[in-house]
Amino acid sequence: MQKTTKTNLAELNIGRLLAPTDDPRVAEFMDNIDRINGLGKRMPGFVWMMEGSGAPGTGNTEAKIEGDPQFVSNLSVWEDVETLEKFVWGTIHKQFYARRQEWFEVLGEMHFVMWWVPEGHQPTLEEALERLDHLKENGDSDHAFGWSYLEEAKMWKGNRCGPVAAE
Repeated sequence: MQKTTKTNLAELNIGRLLAPTDDPRVAEFMDNIDRINGLGKRMPGFVWMMEGSGAPGTGNTEAKIEGDPQFVSNLSVWEDVETLEKFVWGTIHKQFYARRQEWFEVLGEMHFVMWWVPEGHQPTLEEALERLDHLKENGDSDHAFGWSYLEEAKMWKGNRCGPVAAE
């Protein structure tokens, strides 16, 4: 009998703020980042999240992408597809997701990726960005994929983003 390894679902979502983190144009987003991240951490199925400095209202804004302080990244691990979907589209997070164009630029390219990780693995931002690049270059595969690649994903179908800003 072949031993099966328990896996979790990792996700990376990046966006570029319309203004610096201390600018009034992104204040509502920044004022709620700890609240939304805290909710995610309390959700059934949550496993791990890449942390920032720990300073209130900063989320993970210190993790610069390409040296740009306006890039914001969210890297987390979930037990499965259903628990991630429930957080994204079944909580107040959905309201912030729907308003993302108020705070984020339209990136014009893929900004979200998922992949399976062994239980206990905490991916690095570098690893996650490599997965995102792989998805951009090769499309959905077992190595890196979007929502449409997952048969078990249901909620995303009615909530997927169109050509608007990342979150």
